[in-house]
Order: sequence, then structure tokens, then C-alpha cells
Amino acid sequence: MADPTALARAVASRLLSIGAVTLAPDDPFTWASGLRAPIYCDNRLTMSYPPVRQALTEGFMTRLHEHGLRPEAIVGTATAGIPHAAWLADRLDLPMAYVRSAPKGHGRGNRIEGRVEKGQRVVVVEDLISTGGSSLSVVEALREAGVEVEALLAIFSYGLPGTAERFAEAGVPFHTLTDFDALAAAAEDEGRISAAAAESLQAWRRAPQAWSEAH
Repeated sequence: MADPTALARAVASRLLSIGAVTLAPDDPFTWASGLRAPIYCDNRLTMSYPPVRQALTEGFMTRLHEHGLRPEAIVGTATAGIPHAAWLADRLDLPMAYVRSAPKGHGRGNRIEGRVEKGQRVVVVEDLISTGGSSLSVVEALREAGVEVEALLAIFSYGLPGTAERFAEAGVPFHTLTDFDALAAAAEDEGRISAAAAESLQAWRRAPQAWSEAH
């Protein structure tokens, strides 16, 4: 079995190398929620780098095997999870669908696009997890359609307080290729950030609201 820590560090290094993750403790980003943060993750950039997206697909395969997951279909989250779900479904030779953030405003008004069957086991693929709210909304839509969600896989998680608890309360296992700790460690080891910046990142992760207000 592959070393989960080694995989997390390798994926973190790849994301940093293509600029999919930007770390700026001294010049914080403002998220859509209004929260100020020293990190910004844009995993859509991985689409443009074949070696990176291939490595991510293999990483998802590893996580499936590690956790004994045997889905009958792969479901992506709109929009950034869609390409990764498609590549994984192709690798597994499985059906693929995706879930919109809201029902389509015309036509049949679908929220789930593609075909999923009642009782079917699926794994959901997401690009990143922040609070987990949007991911769990997708899970809820699938469950309402009678689909069994085995687990959710994501490229990256910020590891914000309360996220793991939300998934546990919803009864949804989630597994990521890499996470905030692996990314911060890789960035420091590779000389991309100073030790002081690394500590600032950890301070944000421990108390994001307080850090945001202080910056």
C-alpha cells in the first residue's frame, strides 16, 4: 500500500509547482465569503498540465484501493470536479455523471446530469473542500435520488475547523489527495515560504476568523 503521507506531499509539490496554490501570508486573499486568507487554491489549473492531471487520477485510484471503495459510477461536482471525475471514470471504465450547484433554470430543470440509478453506489469527486457545505449539498441531492454515496474524494482540503465534523454528522467518509499541512510543509521545505510565514499559515488554519479580522 502506498504511503498516504508520501502521496500527500507529492501532490502538494505538484500543485505548488504549477501555481495551483498560492501562499501569501503578507498579502492575504479575500474569499467570496469575505474571509481573508493567506492561501488561494485554484485546482482548475491542473487541467492544463497533462502530467499533473494524470498523477491526480492515479492518486484517486490509490485512495479508492486504500479504502476498499468499489463504486458503480463516478459523480463530479460542478464545475471544477467534473474533469477529474471524467478522467477517473474513464480510468475505471465506469459511468460518470455530475451534479449542478442548483437545478438547471430551463429545459428539464435537472440538477443531476448524466444517468444515475436508485441504489447505485457512487463516489463523488471534488476539486477542494473548504467548509464542506457545497460538497455535502451534492451528497444530499444524490441521496434524494436514491443513490448510495460511498465516499467523497477531493484533491485538497483546507482542514478548517468543523469540516471533518460536518462530514461525520452527514455520514459521508471523505478522503483527500493532499491537505493544508502537507502543502505548508512542502512549501517550507522547498523554500517557497519562510518559517515565519509557515507559522502564520498554521495560525490561520487554527482560527481563520480571528486571523482574518487581524489582517
